[in-house]
Amino acid sequence: MNLNTIVDVKRPSSADQIVDWHDGYAWLAGGTWLFSEPQVSTDTLIDLESLHWPALTATDSGLEIAATCKIGELFRYEAPPEWTAVSVFRDCCNALLASWKIWNAATVGGNIVMSLPAGAMISLTTALEGVYTILPRDGVPRTVPSLDFVTGNHENVLESGELLRSIHLPASALSKRVAFRQQSLVKLGRSAALLVGTVGQDGQDFRVTVTAATSRPVQFAFDSVPTRDELRRAISARLSFPDYFHDVNGSAEYKQHLTFHFAEQIRAELA
Repeated sequence: MNLNTIVDVKRPSSADQIVDWHDGYAWLAGGTWLFSEPQVSTDTLIDLESLHWPALTATDSGLEIAATCKIGELFRYEAPPEWTAVSVFRDCCNALLASWKIWNAATVGGNIVMSLPAGAMISLTTALEGVYTILPRDGVPRTVPSLDFVTGNHENVLESGELLRSIHLPASALSKRVAFRQQSLVKLGRSAALLVGTVGQDGQDFRVTVTAATSRPVQFAFDSVPTRDELRRAISARLSFPDYFHDVNGSAEYKQHLTFHFAEQIRAELA
């Protein structure tokens, strides 16, 4: 779509070059949402491609994912063999309602910042205990745990003009065993429920993260793999019926059923 309200496109070499922020400004990453509908209140795009952030940087402490990393780059990432949880990268990429062309334009950060319940990059980074680095308009960068970033459907903690810089996935989470479950009402449709379970190689630190079925990610953590009843009680205590997100991708009743069903499958697989 042509955005006929745009009068300027800025291509900074550093985010610091954007000194003043105006109401008509918008950060441009992959642009797959930005160019999908009219942006009548936007007159200036700031192209993040010109920042040339390295897409994926592995260190002893974990993996740094630039917000501008393409979905396709994440899908093709070859991890060290000890990072067993990286197998869920491809599962989450495949859960997106996107073509090959979109995969090579859309960014990890863009999917997160959209903050939709079915945002599979949100599912991935919350399940693997990610920490987001955010560049404020002034002051030093701040970090936000991935579980605290999304606050509701299409809502997050970003203030006006703030920019998601990167996502850090710790090596401890990347080294866990992982189980993935996802369901859509139609083939290649948006997720009605997407759950990821992780557990340490020693059977400790078991977690199940619920996304898509709820308006924001919800994680259940246990010292070790719980029993079926313990897990079900924890979900029931944390998620009441109104907490399930009712939309065209599935009713609240359907998503609640999938949450219990998939959580038990994950528990049994990782036990």
